[in-house]
Amino acid sequence: MSLPTVRDFMDKTYVTLSSEMDVYKAIDVLLDKGLTSAVVVESDNKIVGILSEKDCLKLLTSGTYHELPGGTVADFMTKDVVTTPPTMDVFHVAELFLTHFFRRVVIADENNRMIGQITRRDLLRVIKKFKKEESKKKIAPIL
Repeated sequence: MSLPTVRDFMDKTYVTLSSEMDVYKAIDVLLDKGLTSAVVVESDNKIVGILSEKDCLKLLTSGTYHELPGGTVADFMTKDVVTTPPTMDVFHVAELFLTHFFRRVVIADENNRMIGQITRRDLLRVIKKFKKEESKKKIAPIL
């Protein structure tokens, strides 16, 4: 029996940002879509960074009481993005979540192009599925 992979549970629909986008427009996207972060890609979906809520807080710490700084997504994004291939098993991804503070792992192909993402919530669905399958295997005791 093979281990369940990220491919089996990843979300293939996602929101991306451009590095040239105004950071305030990017914040609007995060808020409008209810996201905690979004991957920053080039036109060919090549991953160049990720913009998280935490990254956006830099606007407050870099500004003054009356004036916030401006800039592009590239000015505030995290450039070191943890990615995994779609063939990675979900247990490894769970370990990534336990050892890092992020809420999503970006799924990339061999050319570092984004093809999906998996979140901590997706892994909760994995747990639920495993529990359901385990329950089906149990045989009721004979009385």
